[in-house]
Amino acid sequence: MPANSLAPELPRRSPSFVVLICFVTIVFDGYDLVVYGSTIPSILEYQEWGVTPEEAGAIGSYALVGMLIGALSAGALTDIIGRRKIILVSVTWFSLAMGLSALSSSPEMLGIVRFLAGVGLGGVVPTAIALTVEYSPKSRRQLNNALMYSGYFVGGILTALAGLVLLPHVDFRVMYAIGALPLILVVPVAWRYLPESPAFLVAKGRHAEAAALASQYGIDLNENGQSARSAPDEVDRLAGIRTLFSRPYLAATLLFPLASFCGLLLVYGLNTWLPSIMSSAGFELGRSLAFLLVLNAGGIIGTIFASRIADRIGVKPVAVGAFLSAAAAILLLSVNLTLALLLLCVAIAGAGTGSQILVNGYVAVHYPDASRATALGWSLGIGRVGAILGPILGGLVAGSALGFQWNFYMFAAFAAAGAILISAVPRTRASRGRRGDQVGRLERAS
Repeated sequence: MPANSLAPELPRRSPSFVVLICFVTIVFDGYDLVVYGSTIPSILEYQEWGVTPEEAGAIGSYALVGMLIGALSAGALTDIIGRRKIILVSVTWFSLAMGLSALSSSPEMLGIVRFLAGVGLGGVVPTAIALTVEYSPKSRRQLNNALMYSGYFVGGILTALAGLVLLPHVDFRVMYAIGALPLILVVPVAWRYLPESPAFLVAKGRHAEAAALASQYGIDLNENGQSARSAPDEVDRLAGIRTLFSRPYLAATLLFPLASFCGLLLVYGLNTWLPSIMSSAGFELGRSLAFLLVLNAGGIIGTIFASRIADRIGVKPVAVGAFLSAAAAILLLSVNLTLALLLLCVAIAGAGTGSQILVNGYVAVHYPDASRATALGWSLGIGRVGAILGPILGGLVAGSALGFQWNFYMFAAFAAAGAILISAVPRTRASRGRRGDQVGRLERAS
């Protein structure tokens, strides 16, 4: 008898409800990360602070250093205390830190509170991905992950729009005050409605609760590989980490963080410096922020489309293609093009930056369910080094005698490296089996 049949009756809810809560959380995650890039031109012009491009790049990296700590901590803790608690604590943490950012009286204070915000932000992404994948049917995991994580790009668009409307008229710190809104808009809703991970409940021996959630949301515990018969005393808290470094997964465990390094360097480097780079190329502030809007709009459309294809043919070739398209589009930005072609290349580059979403989705389906959150925390945590270096390298190039084109050469090179790294990830026996099942379903459907 299936475990779900023993579950108490609860009001039925769609798994999309979980995806929606995670999506809204990621919208503010994206806003809080992209907001610094939108305010860099204003900060550089703020004479009371006297910030140089190199210093601006360093400040931009502080939040990402915090994210490195937050992602690694969340990856280790989420399989111990649960996904739900990590999400609630992380959102509350970064919202409070964003409120403090709005009160910054010096660049040093801004850097410190941006670091603190990053610690909270780092716990959001791997946990939201793990919950989204777990509450999604196998045939929609990559698509739902892309829909959920497209919230990052929506947040980037909202940042650009807010900058276009507000920055010509108000102090740039107002932009950071908006980032505190999740404290009243997201936390109460997540506290009331966000469910816990059934895999976590099973691992803790809370089988009745897991079965109740599975019944309520219409998911299959057995399909997700969650054994309802594992006893609490059999749970090994270090099993997830050992799985990552076992022989079948070792190569992927080394390659995924390197690919995330390239993907995150691309995402945060471009979102931090694109407005300033385009200002250096002769565009006014409003039009420079418009490039940021187009970059994130391209990210939404491109990643949803790519992830839908990934559900059909597999995520690996699509991720490689996304990295390569980003490399080509970014390289073309260094050429003297018309405004229309520049915007098109920025949109394609934005779609290509979604390669990091595909990498996250690849990690989520590559490892067993019990190790998923740990694997995501590891990949994103180490990959955050790339996110940290992106703003720093952009600042160094912007402050050098090199032309603005060299920023594009650098970002294109990292995109190409990401394609090479993902293409080298070996397929495990389990992933070959899942791919075979998927092909079989497509053949039967046809």
